[in-house]
Amino acid sequence: MEQYLVMNKLSFPILSATIFIPLAGACLLFFIKHERAVKVIALITGIINFLISLLLYAHFNPDTYLFQFGEYKPWIPGHSIYYALGIDGITLFLILLTTLLAPLCVLCSWTAIAQRVKEFMFCILLMESAMIGVFCSLDFILFYIFWEAMLIPMYLLIAIWGGPQKDYASIKFFIYTLSGSVFLLVAIIAVYLTTGSFSIPNAMYRGYGFTFEYWVFLAFAIAFAIKVPMFPFHTWLPAAHTEAPTAGSVFLASVLLKMGSYGFLRFCLPITPKASLFFAPYIIVLSLIAIIYGGFVCLRQTDMKRLIAFSSVAHMGFVTLGIFTFTLFGFQGALLQMLNHGITTGALFLCVGIIYERTHSREIFDNSGLGKIMPVYMGFFGFFSLSAFAFPGTNNFVGELYVLIGTFSSNKIAGFFAIVGALVAAAYMLLLLKRIAWGRDDTRSIKDMNVREIIYLLPLVVFVLWVGLFPKPFVHTITKTLEHLVTEMQRFM
Repeated sequence: MEQYLVMNKLSFPILSATIFIPLAGACLLFFIKHERAVKVIALITGIINFLISLLLYAHFNPDTYLFQFGEYKPWIPGHSIYYALGIDGITLFLILLTTLLAPLCVLCSWTAIAQRVKEFMFCILLMESAMIGVFCSLDFILFYIFWEAMLIPMYLLIAIWGGPQKDYASIKFFIYTLSGSVFLLVAIIAVYLTTGSFSIPNAMYRGYGFTFEYWVFLAFAIAFAIKVPMFPFHTWLPAAHTEAPTAGSVFLASVLLKMGSYGFLRFCLPITPKASLFFAPYIIVLSLIAIIYGGFVCLRQTDMKRLIAFSSVAHMGFVTLGIFTFTLFGFQGALLQMLNHGITTGALFLCVGIIYERTHSREIFDNSGLGKIMPVYMGFFGFFSLSAFAFPGTNNFVGELYVLIGTFSSNKIAGFFAIVGALVAAAYMLLLLKRIAWGRDDTRSIKDMNVREIIYLLPLVVFVLWVGLFPKPFVHTITKTLEHLVTEMQRFM
């Protein structure tokens, strides 16, 4: 394990801190009686963790593919189970995305959640802790514990604070996710029985037999395809998004879905490269179906949350498409799209939550004509809508461009269908924007956005423009890790 790690040289275990500060803050909430104090403590905890995570970016060395800020201690030595943490170019921005969104989710729930506030904030912080743990873990057992721990708070967010169909949505989410976890556990056990170790880096690029890779890839792929979600495993997502509270939808779309695509990059390609190459044509076809099918379904939606949920199916199709091109451009585009989708879709769900608090409806035609009565809101909503269909100068344009270049360089037919999907995305987002802004001539008295709402959307505006106009820092940071992945994959081509 040590040969893959650059040990942490900071004066404190920074990865452990980013994992356990939210957990400590969550436990602290139970000793606080007043609801406002609970919200303040949750917000402060989220902000502190985000600031600490910025140190990861400040001290990250983009010129090595090794895992950095390593922490490696025996946990259950008799079974080769270690407390092993580390990050590389694949996980750095996913952690930053998680720590950024946590305080924004607290802010967006400030007035929207009126019952069981303490328990709600506990779930938000617990989920942040588990998600960061997933991205930092370099031991299979540790990874699996965090993977499963994430399921509980998300289920509770939907089941307790969700909409009218929350029971159906939460149970469906739970069953799908738990089913995927069974396949994940089977794959982990198979790798352990072959290698004698639960170390994730030790399992990579070992040149296993094709039969072993074939079955292990299938087990991993089913688990991660459910989480992405890929077509046809996507049916749990619209219900979960529609019924979840705003903060739950934000975390679900922005971070939880990335755990699936992260799994493909971290496990499927490095551990089962030959099987990944064998199954790549099938994954590409499913990705293209998701892109085009998700887009056309969006054109028929009347509920804003369901529309954004199906758009996530299409956007994540670009991510899996980029991954299975096995090109540097494809990998870079996929990782950028993971970050971009988290920012843009999270922002759109926040915008839907803002208008839902005022009108108590997510129906597009119930919320038409907002251009005149909520001009500030429409400015934000229009901006994030442009980002969602990859308007030049926004973050999604950069990510989709990289994916398309990678796709055309490996399969021109797939590239053509991907462009069709991108055009459909422009159609449904512009149609949504038109209906919301210029619908009926409305005389309703609806207050425009307040300062708190502007505050939690502004950081996302900054990131949309930063990645869209100045992508070099992001691309440079992830490139060395992805170049190493391309080099290793080429050995098996």
